[in-house]
Amino acid sequence: MTASPTYGELTNKGASTNIAWHEASVGRDERSKQRGHRSAILWFTGLSGSGKSTLANAVNAALFERGLATYVLDGDNIRHGLCKDLGFSDADREENIRRIGEVAKLFLDAGVIVLTAFVSPFRADRDKARDRWRTVTSSRCSAPQTSRSANPATPKASTPRHGRGRSRNSPASPAPTKHRKRPN
Repeated sequence: MTASPTYGELTNKGASTNIAWHEASVGRDERSKQRGHRSAILWFTGLSGSGKSTLANAVNAALFERGLATYVLDGDNIRHGLCKDLGFSDADREENIRRIGEVAKLFLDAGVIVLTAFVSPFRADRDKARDRWRTVTSSRCSAPQTSRSANPATPKASTPRHGRGRSRNSPASPAPTKHRKRPN
């Protein structure tokens, strides 16, 4: 642990110029020792209304009851603020997952077990997010349910997913989900 942050080399990232990464004065390892557990990311994915948020929140409650530092990043909640400027086109879905990957990394660095619940249909986007975390504990949890078996208690259970009435730019519009050859 250092008394003040250390500064990295000045770089350009995207449209941001003349920026430097500031290493925190308290690192992930120190936070893990203080809390008595390591940080991790659990990435829940599946169709809209498939139970991702329900499952993530159940796991969150169980971990919290054990005294662990946890937080759920829910797709709809994130779209109320950080990602409210994004729609549901392929490009917007990619940007949504990129932003979530960055936020999840911040929670990871803060020593928190973060549970993400997102429709994240593109394997390449999930892989990019995971690569950003480097060598950390992370797992992808799928909620593979069809629209007929979606949780009827959720507001999205009645959202049309197929046929007439479905908007291409809605969370319920199915993008072709690309899964890993072997789940992680």
